[in-house]
Amino acid sequence: MAYNVLLVADPGIDDSFAIMYALLNPQINIVGIVSGYGNTPKEQSVKNTAYLLTLGNREDIPIIAGTAGPLSGEPIQYYPEIHGKEGLGPLKPPETIKNTHVYDINKILEIVKQYKGNLVIVSVGRLTELALMFILYGNNALLDVTAFYIMGGAFLVPGNITAEAEANFYVDPIAANTVMEKAHNIYLYPLNITNKAIITPDIINFLGENSPTPFKPLIKPAFDYYYKAYQKNVPGIQGAPLHDVVPLMALTNPDLVKYIPRRVRVEEFGTAKGKSIADFRPKPDKEPAKSIDYIGMEADIPKFTTNFIEIFMRGDFGKV
Repeated sequence: MAYNVLLVADPGIDDSFAIMYALLNPQINIVGIVSGYGNTPKEQSVKNTAYLLTLGNREDIPIIAGTAGPLSGEPIQYYPEIHGKEGLGPLKPPETIKNTHVYDINKILEIVKQYKGNLVIVSVGRLTELALMFILYGNNALLDVTAFYIMGGAFLVPGNITAEAEANFYVDPIAANTVMEKAHNIYLYPLNITNKAIITPDIINFLGENSPTPFKPLIKPAFDYYYKAYQKNVPGIQGAPLHDVVPLMALTNPDLVKYIPRRVRVEEFGTAKGKSIADFRPKPDKEPAKSIDYIGMEADIPKFTTNFIEIFMRGDFGKV
């Protein structure tokens, strides 16, 4: 069985690996990719998505233009030292990609209606687009979505933008809190587990030489750039964490992650802006059942590594 997935991404190197992983995984049927600001400006994000779909011979997948900035209107800081100026490390998508048809954000509602009751939204970027759905169309806008798999937050571990906040929550905390409060059946993949989802240079060297997929030329140059940034930021690290692959892998491998059910909120303002909050006391305050989210707290990292290699070594790419 393949899961119908609407992917929200801002490629970005680890987002790009997530898109490649999704396209290669026979259990995932990508029905659209929302590309907005995040690791790069919105226009570059759309271009990178189009490039990956063209390489994968999947131009049939709709690209939806996301937002250009956060709900707060605050200026955006990009991180070219991590993802490169173009978002793919040293690589630059060819100019020939720019003529791709791109849909506006209303396409999200069309897709939700088309796959009513059989659609998972996987968000590995900022949460502005999903929050906007609730703001524009009301609390029931995404009621027909089966589940939300979201990479974001940090619980009982340091953040990666501030001491307490993870990037996707920090950059648009108003949107993050809106989604955590209004969406339903949320599975959350915070830094607790995604920081441990490390792929090593040895694995990348092997895939860069042997992967039979059309993404082979991207694998090593993009990863190497990303890894160098992590070596500066986390001295002694033995590889680089591919945060955004985790929710997609967890969707298709339900035993990959262990969850704790808690209500999650996000601090919207002040010095703790973007901090994810949950009650981890032995007897937490009782919350309404519909407000409970599933926080990933442990992950089977050897399984993550094995599955990552298996998917990028698929010789029958494109066959479901």
